Amino acid sequence: MEPFVWDQAQRGGASLLALRGWTQRHAGLTAGFTTRLGGVSDTPWSSLNMGLHVGDRHEDVVANRRRLTEALGWPFESFTCAEQVHSDRVQSVSAGDAGRGRDSRQTAFQDTDALVTDVPGVLLASFYADCVPLYFYDPENGVVGLAHAGWKGTASEIAIRTVETMQERYGTDPAKLRGAIGPAIGVCCYEVDGPVIGRMEELCRSFAAAGAADFMVRHKSGGKAMLDLKEINRHIMIKAGILPIHIELSNWCTSCSNELLFSHRAENGATGRMASWIGIEKR
Repeated sequence: MEPFVWDQAQRGGASLLALRGWTQRHAGLTAGFTTRLGGVSDTPWSSLNMGLHVGDRHEDVVANRRRLTEALGWPFESFTCAEQVHSDRVQSVSAGDAGRGRDSRQTAFQDTDALVTDVPGVLLASFYADCVPLYFYDPENGVVGLAHAGWKGTASEIAIRTVETMQERYGTDPAKLRGAIGPAIGVCCYEVDGPVIGRMEELCRSFAAAGAADFMVRHKSGGKAMLDLKEINRHIMIKAGILPIHIELSNWCTSCSNELLFSHRAENGATGRMASWIGIEKR
């Protein structure tokens, strides 16, 4: 069953996909993924573009981010994000960091692709247009996290770096951690070549599953291959200690569902960005 489903109770106009199982089972937890619908941006960022770095009007992006927080019933000051660079750097977010990057790239955490926090009232967010959104929730210690995994972040196993940070900083037990993999480009549409194939095959050989490389890196003629980044990241989460039964996996492909989701590949780079989000309400 698809874990990311339409949020029927949303406010503020934004069209959202909620990580329904998590939010229904855990009181006060919000988590999900924005679509491209329900915002104010013009073409080619129409309409709910969440990225300040793609050439869209600054005021439109900020208005779209406000629409997200309004839809969730959270204050805009809670929206906290990073400047993503396809790294494996993980940042722990304190109460004083709340709101960093919400309306300015300069105030965001720099050179960072994963955020974790145990502070209620902080809404973590990161941005996508084909890359893989990774979600983490520690129900025992009240810790949440997000990681942005393109092929480079996947190759550097950013999911493992995130789990390690949660262990060291908050005492998270990976066996009790919940993980989720959100909408991203699927193996149906993600063609790669040369160095990417080699690096991904090397990574897949580190998994315990027999034949993992053949399953997740599907060779074609002409030195090309179709890459299953979502499944590779699921195996990395398992390698990090998260139990397979605790991992949710989305079937949404950003390229196939381009009418609903932004896709860098499907739109030749001229497009907006969706946002993943996660947070625990302040009581």
